[in-house]
Amino acid sequence: MLKIAWSPEYAHQLPPGHRFPMEKYELLPEQLVYEGTVTPANFYRPIALEETEIIKVHDPIYWGKLKGLSLSRSEERATGFPLSEALVKREILIMGGSVQAAQFALSDGIAMNIAGGTHHAFTDRGEGFCLLNDIALAADHLISSGSVQKVLVVDLDVHQGNGTAAIFQRRPEVFTFSMHGQKNYPHRKEKSDLDIELPDGIGDDAYLKLLENHLPRLIEKFEPEFIIYQSGVDVLKTDKLGRLGMSLAGIQKRDHLVLSLARKNKIPVMCCMGGGYSPQIRHIIEAHAQVYRLAQELFF
Repeated sequence: MLKIAWSPEYAHQLPPGHRFPMEKYELLPEQLVYEGTVTPANFYRPIALEETEIIKVHDPIYWGKLKGLSLSRSEERATGFPLSEALVKREILIMGGSVQAAQFALSDGIAMNIAGGTHHAFTDRGEGFCLLNDIALAADHLISSGSVQKVLVVDLDVHQGNGTAAIFQRRPEVFTFSMHGQKNYPHRKEKSDLDIELPDGIGDDAYLKLLENHLPRLIEKFEPEFIIYQSGVDVLKTDKLGRLGMSLAGIQKRDHLVLSLARKNKIPVMCCMGGGYSPQIRHIIEAHAQVYRLAQELFF
């Protein structure tokens, strides 16, 4: 059975003024149940990640400032959020959701987190609406627990996973692959193991050709035992921050390519959602819902 991390806190603990497009965290599970893709039994309430796990990836001094609500004004401003106890609680719940989803994927082949994809968080600081890095925490947990030896991060959000890239620059057991807008945030990019920079306005055919040219060969060469898939939908043409030109059909083909390669090669995969900022919330929900439909179709 497909297991999906979700909690009301994903949306309800966000600061005032930051609800849209964060309402997707409520609407997406409702849509998936309404259309019959999943039932309420597919959802599990995540458990907040323990501090001992957090400081395996994040600097203890940074974590201490975060939980003590003592970030400097410039550090807080870089995160994009006004810091609060509720926000930190939400963040460690999301972190737990991704780590637990990774554990479920080991036995079920795939598992999902309605939130996650907080790839802009560095070891010692937060950026871009990310306080902690769930991708890095999940990968580190899998390796440090001895569950796997090699993890491939496939980050297809429109923004480079700069925090993830920096965290794993000197850890060859994690391969970071990012396809992102060349001229988009972050303006100072980090070095992933493989970066594919995309021009503004790139459409489905050119995007998918690049992905088809690189991902199968990357899997063949690196031989990962686990994939963490950042399936952001801010690559949509309608996205107000993305600057690319992909359609809903193109995103469906993108997701199908990633998941079918994982299935074909018998590689467990954990999916986290990442960004999506189209003006009409229905476009965001539909784009995200596609990957859940594919998970059910391909794995169950």
